Formats: sequence, C-alpha cells, structure tokens
Amino acid sequence: MRPAAKPEAPGLGRSETGAAGQFADLEHERSASLLGMWTFLATEVLFFGGMFTGYIVYRTFYAEAFREAGGHLDLFWGGVNTAVLLVSSAAVAMAVRAAGQGRGKSTAGWFFSAAALGAVFIAIKAHEYTRDYREHLMPLRDLPFRFPGPHADQARLFFNLYFVMTGVHALHLLIGMGLVLVLAALSWRGRFSGGRDAPVEAVGLYWHFVDAVWVFLYPLFYLMGR
Repeated sequence: MRPAAKPEAPGLGRSETGAAGQFADLEHERSASLLGMWTFLATEVLFFGGMFTGYIVYRTFYAEAFREAGGHLDLFWGGVNTAVLLVSSAAVAMAVRAAGQGRGKSTAGWFFSAAALGAVFIAIKAHEYTRDYREHLMPLRDLPFRFPGPHADQARLFFNLYFVMTGVHALHLLIGMGLVLVLAALSWRGRFSGGRDAPVEAVGLYWHFVDAVWVFLYPLFYLMGR
C-alpha cells in the first residue's frame, strides 16, 4: 500500500497562477518583491547619505585642501568608468524588458553584458587604486602618506573618504554582478518565463541604484573645485 503523501507546508511550491504559494497571483508576488527591494534601497540611501553628508561638511571646512587633493585623481579614468556604468544600466534595463517579454536567452545575454561592464569598472578602479598606492596617496595604517604642500592632514582626510566611499560602492557593485550572473544563468534555463520575472525587476532596481550612487560620487570627488 502506497503511503499517503505528506501535505505541503504552507507557503511552499507554486499556486495554480504560477506564483509562489504565499502569494495570491503573480502580480501580488511582483508587488511584494518590489516593495521589499524599495525598502532595502531606502536603508541604503540612509547609509550612503550619511557618508555624502560627512564629505560635504568636511569639504566646506577644508575646501582648498580637498580641491588640491581631488586634482590628484585621474579625471579621464573616472569619466570612462561613469560611461561604463551608464551603459551597464542600459543593458540591465534591456534585460528587464526582455524578461517581461519572456525572452530568456536575450535576458541572459543582456545580464552577462552588464556583469562584463561591471568587471571593466572594477578593473579600472583597481588601476586607479594601484596608481594612488604608487604615489603614496593611500592612507592605510602601515603605508607612508605623502602629499605636497601645507594641507597634508586635510588631504589625508579627503583620501580616507575617497577610498571608503568608492570602496563601499565597489563592494555593492560586486554583489550586483553576482546577482545578475545568477539571474543570467536562470534566465538561460527559462526560469522567468510566464510572467515570473519579479526577481529580475528587483535586481534591476538594485543595479540602477548602485549606478546612481556613482553618478554622485564622480562629480564630488573628481570634478568639484577643478
């Protein structure tokens, strides 16, 4: 005699509408997913907003020193990285659109493109960091910091803020790259067909947020005062 099947735990599996068991339908699932991501991004705004506020306050007090320190950053590579992230945002937008149309292979291709552009950004940032290290502008504990002129202490503060804020941004970008690569693999297998593309939209929002943070970082560090 075949044993009776165990009842499925509440919230597991998919309903007849294709949504996860805890949701009434796919639209309910999408709304909940996007609400969760927007809530998370609101906390990220507070996190980055605190750092931006600190930077603006210090720049107000040490305007001349911050202007001189900013002149040591590579304006060209900073501009290239800005363009790279803007193009990556366009690729993610195309991935979200393709997912909504049920084109899994196209979605995967756009996501792979965005991840590749993210890797280009990280490589360029590593190049900039290496240059700063060689010029003794990396104010780590055991490294000598050398800055010409009378504003060395204030310049150290500038570079502390620069490495912390751009480093945290790079970490967020690496997380985003991991997410889009996972979604690319799942999209290739047709995971988000039939309107089940809520994770794609949520990750798309995260990627656009990370790009938007850089759009503020670039002028604050590279352009202001030049």
